[in-house]
Amino acid sequence: MIPLNWQNKNGKTTVSKKIPNAKNSIIYNEDKISAYSKLLERDVAVTILLPPSFASSPTKFPLLLLNDGQDMDKLGVKTIIEQLVEEGTMENLIVAGVVAGDRLQEYGVTTQQDYLKRGKLTKAYAKYITTELIPYLLYKYPIDPSARQHSIAGCSMGGLSAIDLAWNFPDLFQKVGVFSGSFWWRKRDSSSRFYSDHRDRLMHRQIRNGKLKPGMKFWFQTGKLDEQSDRNKNGIIDSIDDTLDLIAELTKKGYRPFYDIQYFEMENGRHNLETWAEAMPEFLKWAFGKTN
Repeated sequence: MIPLNWQNKNGKTTVSKKIPNAKNSIIYNEDKISAYSKLLERDVAVTILLPPSFASSPTKFPLLLLNDGQDMDKLGVKTIIEQLVEEGTMENLIVAGVVAGDRLQEYGVTTQQDYLKRGKLTKAYAKYITTELIPYLLYKYPIDPSARQHSIAGCSMGGLSAIDLAWNFPDLFQKVGVFSGSFWWRKRDSSSRFYSDHRDRLMHRQIRNGKLKPGMKFWFQTGKLDEQSDRNKNGIIDSIDDTLDLIAELTKKGYRPFYDIQYFEMENGRHNLETWAEAMPEFLKWAFGKTN
């Protein structure tokens, strides 16, 4: 059985308090880029966070790619990074937050649309990220080209998209963070008499049918108040059930709990930006901590 809390040996979940705004000596620079993408048929805006003196530094920095870049301020990404770097808890990095377009069409699983034909642009979004954005970022900014130094993360539908991209492009992303991931994404309505969790949840099936991608590491967050739905009436909400079932599929592939997979469950966590902002320091320390 997969434990519900992997952060502590005593079985209790501890959550770092949201880091308040503070006057830090570490101040990240912010750059905004925007360009028309033929693949997505829209202008795509990207917010870039850059370490101090990045232009003159001989260092190549790790990259964090964030879906739903429009929410970076509400998630407190800049402030949290500045504070953690100031404390010496994590390394400097470069962040690229991609502002979302039509989330229900660009995010999803690239292998198949869901039962309502959502996710029509997932392949176009994946191609934009891998053939347009990443090459441009590597050209313009001092980013380490190694996939081991690249992470991708997202919340809700953005989290589903993040793990789908990482799974399909392990040569670009070796770490992925998923906050309250939409792992219910399915090919059949759950109210159908023919519905099956095993057959119809698309991300689970993609991992089950795939092969081990050596070197990949996964971080998952859920909240006990993410939702109220409980499809199988087992007393555990679907958000947690779906995430734990996905973790089970990963362990069957050979990924190791605690080493390759971290699971962070929040007692009072809800499906909202405030909860994900509270969890953000935990993800950043996991992905970019100086002990990693």
